[in-house]
This record gives sequence, C-alpha cells and structure tokens, in this order.
Amino acid sequence: MNTEQNRAWIARDEAAIAPFARVSYFPVALKGGQGAILEDMDGNTYIDLLSSAGSLNLGQSHPAILEAINAQINAYVQYTNAYFYNPVAAEFAEALAAIAPVACGEKGKKVAFGLSGSDSIDGAIKLARAFTGRGKLISFEGAYHGSTFGAISVSFVSHNMRGKLGTLLPEVYAFPFPNTYHDGESAGDTALQNLRRAFDTWLPPGEVAAVLIESLQGDGGLVVPPTGFFEELSALCREHGILLIADEIQQGCMRTGKWFGIEHFGIQPDIMVTGKSVGGGLPLSAIIARSEIMDCLGPPAHLFTMGANATCCAAGLASLRVMAQPGFQEDVVRRSDKMRARLNDMAARHPCIGEVRGLGFSIGIEIVSDRAAKTPDIAGAKKICYRGWETGILMICFAGNVLRIQPPLVITDAEIDRAMDILEGCLKDFERGAIPDSAAQTVMGW
Repeated sequence: MNTEQNRAWIARDEAAIAPFARVSYFPVALKGGQGAILEDMDGNTYIDLLSSAGSLNLGQSHPAILEAINAQINAYVQYTNAYFYNPVAAEFAEALAAIAPVACGEKGKKVAFGLSGSDSIDGAIKLARAFTGRGKLISFEGAYHGSTFGAISVSFVSHNMRGKLGTLLPEVYAFPFPNTYHDGESAGDTALQNLRRAFDTWLPPGEVAAVLIESLQGDGGLVVPPTGFFEELSALCREHGILLIADEIQQGCMRTGKWFGIEHFGIQPDIMVTGKSVGGGLPLSAIIARSEIMDCLGPPAHLFTMGANATCCAAGLASLRVMAQPGFQEDVVRRSDKMRARLNDMAARHPCIGEVRGLGFSIGIEIVSDRAAKTPDIAGAKKICYRGWETGILMICFAGNVLRIQPPLVITDAEIDRAMDILEGCLKDFERGAIPDSAAQTVMGW
C-alpha cells in the first residue's frame, strides 16, 4: 500500500506536536470519511472499527450533525456560558437529564458541561467531596478515567500516565475489578469481599466520599462485570452513605445498545459522567446528578470559558435526536448481535482467541498464546491490528492483548460482513506465521 503522503504528514506532526499526546499505532493521516469509512492522505480506505476512540458513535459527517453545526455557526459559534446563557445548552441539558439513569431527588436532575470526559471526572470528584464532606475515593485496578490531574489520580491502567508527576490526589484507593475470564465466576464476590474487608479493617467507610467505576471497564480490556456485582456494590455504597459515580465516557450514547452502559445492570448511580460521543464528535462532556448534589457547589467551582460551547451542544443535541428516532436502538442491537455472532464463530475456530466479550458495539477480543492457560499474547494482538491496517480495517489493541472493536453505530450490514472477513484473514495470517515480528514493533499500543 502507498503511504508516502501519510508519512510526510507524520514527519511534520512529530516535529511540531508533543509525543505524550499520542499512542502510535499505524502511519495513518486522515483526509476524510463518511459513516464507517475513512480515507487517508494517500487515498487508502478503511472500515472504521474504532469510532475515533468511541467519540464518533454516528460516524463521520452524519448529515443531521453537519446541519446542526452549520445552523449554529451561522448564528454564532460560541459565547462563554460561564457568564451568560445559550439556549441550546439549556435544551441539551434538559434532554440529557431526561434520559440519564441517575438517582433523582425531589428537585430533579441537573447537568454541568465541560470539554472532555477527563474534566467531568474532576468535577464529579469535587461534587462528591463537597456533598459528603468526606475525602477518600475508591477506584479499580485497570480503570481509565482520563488525563487531567484528578482523573489520572483515579486511573490505574498505565505507568506512563502516572510516572514523573509527583504526588497525585491523596486518599485514593484502588481495588481489583472483577474479571471472570481470568479470575473465575466468583470474581464479583471476591471483589466485593475485598471492599467489605477493607471497610471492616483499614478503610473507614464513613470517610469515603465516592466509588468511581466504569460500567464496562474500557481501556482495561472491555471487561464486563459479572451479574449481580453492580447491584451489590450499589447497596454497599448506600449502606455507608457513599456516592456511586458511573463513568459513561466511553460506553454512553447508545454504544452498548442502551443509552448508557449502566442500564444493563439495573441500578441508578448518584452521579454520572459522560464525554466522547456526547458532543456528536465535537469536544464536550457532561456531569449529570440529582439537583441536591449539583447545588452543593457555587460558582466558579467548576466552570470553563468554552464549556457548554453552543456549537458543540448543537452537535450533541442533534446526535441525541438521531439516536432517539424509532428503530435506531433496535437496529444497533441487531447489527451488534450479528457482529458478535461472527466473532464468536471465529473464536470457535481460532485458538488464538481466548474470549470475545462486550455489550452492543463495545467488544473486546482477548488474544492468547495458550488458550488453556489464558496466556496473554501482546505481540500477537499488535500483529493482528497491523495486518488489519494493511488490509483495510482500523482497529487497535489495549490492555496489552485485547483487540478493541467499537465501530460507529451506523456501520452497515455489508460493512460488518466485509470487516469480519478481513479480520478473519488477519487471524489466519497470524496463526500461520505470515505476519512479521516487525509489525509488533511498529505498533506502540497501550
């Protein structure tokens, strides 16, 4: 494949942009795209299995989003919501509050907008500490909540995120996240026992402000918590007056086949944060909680000059309206079930696949060198991703050995069929040793 123009732009990029702002996978510089199809600067096209890290749930250039953006910028691009008011932000906040599955008090729910999922985590931490008057926070091993200082403090997925930064937020405690593939069917019970034991011995529950948790552990490998875990965790939090914060940054906006991933588990968190696709592809985040919590802080405790940007809110509102159309959710479920069925069929025939897991269009494929021992094959995952790029699909791996499959929700049946055919070809090439070791060295990965 020709990559001359891609590599020329990458050379310019690397000379001008700091290296800590990217995890490199392939030499791809994008020129354009439509729906689930991307084109690079050399004219190579790919089926998108990443959705811009889950931030483009409706794919590239959705007409409803483009129409909303154009209408807003023709009126005005933005004017700071920190001092004044923009109607589209209020309208979008009302729409988000209406669908958010957070526990609702007598005064209803409120929304606070930011710029990225990371700052929504920081805001949720502020709210939890202010509302409860407590300081301690609980997170989970493998969690990724973002890259701002507070979000990094509750993230436990990468040395490179936390190294060289000095002292992070104090009183943050990480517990194992239940992973039934590696830890067995009792993983949920064991995780809860660890928390209860800590509360009984060394971690006073009356000093814990909040538990932060992803509905599916995203960058930790798209791990789905076992049945009953969330229900018992929620009950444990209520018992001790601890707020439960659900991170829906990656799994929200219909990614899992429901508006928010937490809805699969039948609980209502106290605070919910979202980002990525909530802005319809533009930079936006939101914190949603009952009014009693949101009213515990006054200005300017958590505001941003560009927060609730009118153009971003217009794009987000248009995206939400598309997803709310009759039949949209059902079609997402149907097509994601079809994709997972293809992947499970591959798993039955390819021993390098240890497990296929996920909900909706949020799917992780664990690549192993020994299926019986469940030995992670990090180099193998990188090779498969590299061959995918060479043959027309864009996907990455994270958590070392897990293929990340998160296509736009608008991917067509024909595109699913083609992408799965290409992926199976990559698996065959890998298993017969046809992908060179240099491919694994090219892909940096998480």
